[in-house]
Amino acid sequence: MKKIVAVILSAFLTFTLAGCGGGSTSTGGDSGKVEKINIGTGTTSGAYYPIGNALAKVWTDKVTGVRASAQATEASAKNITLLQQKESEVGFTMANVAFSAYEGKDTFEGRAYKDLRGLSQLYPNVTQIVVRKDSGINSIKDLKGKRFVPGATGSGTLFNSKEVLGVYGLNFWDKDSKNVNPDYVGFTEAAELIKNKQADAANFSGASPLAAIMDVANSIDVKVLSLEPDMIQEIIKQYPFYYEYTIPAGTYKGQTEDVKTVALANLLVTRADLSEDLVYKLTKGMYENLPDLVAAHSTAKSITKENGPKGMGTIPLHPGAAKYFKEIGVLK
Repeated sequence: MKKIVAVILSAFLTFTLAGCGGGSTSTGGDSGKVEKINIGTGTTSGAYYPIGNALAKVWTDKVTGVRASAQATEASAKNITLLQQKESEVGFTMANVAFSAYEGKDTFEGRAYKDLRGLSQLYPNVTQIVVRKDSGINSIKDLKGKRFVPGATGSGTLFNSKEVLGVYGLNFWDKDSKNVNPDYVGFTEAAELIKNKQADAANFSGASPLAAIMDVANSIDVKVLSLEPDMIQEIIKQYPFYYEYTIPAGTYKGQTEDVKTVALANLLVTRADLSEDLVYKLTKGMYENLPDLVAAHSTAKSITKENGPKGMGTIPLHPGAAKYFKEIGVLK
């Protein structure tokens, strides 16, 4: 009889312990729980992807209780959609796309995402419109009637192309008033189209220098178009999240002069429902391990604590990120 009781007691204890053990997923900061963080990045030839992978490794290896992974995506708009659908916890995005999502404008019309929160500003996202040197295209206005790659569907580059070309009176998105012929693909495919003379121009909006542009410039003679000073000012007037930016001569092979263009902030964003403690740990973990991000992509050199809470526009900073920036004296 004693043996039977002992067996029953042993089975009960085993069941109870099994129910209490093991890792789990949550958006809080409970001790013993593993927080699974999925990071929406971008295409493999842009800067979002390598920096996102490095960030996932930092958070997994150096932030207690976090297991992070990076997902290749079509970038900005797609990443915000993943957040909205709760299929990711953190995403890279351009400031213009984040603004549209939070305010329910453009492709986010009717589905404003008011639970979007800022985690940190990252680095400048530079408008870089590349053409073959022998194309005869010397200004964005010359793109009328040409074959143009504005970016992949769901990318921040696509938003950027609409904003910049729109100021020039060009249109590739409205079938009734279209005067530029678009091909909606990512950076890798755009580079191949330029090389093979299947596209006249492409917008590689992103970090500078950018791997995809270096690839094209090392294969054929290309040029990056400068924007006229009055058009730069008009873009900034219409879209205040842009600012003037210079790509120094020599950034790309064959580039003998500075290129005058516009840029806007890249942001790391998250969801309002993630706990303050978790986002605090993620923010602190990123800034305490910046050399790991720089090792993944040189553009990460532009990520600074001082600029971290800036560039959000109307998007609220997550309380966890705000806590970190206040702790280091960047926010009051």
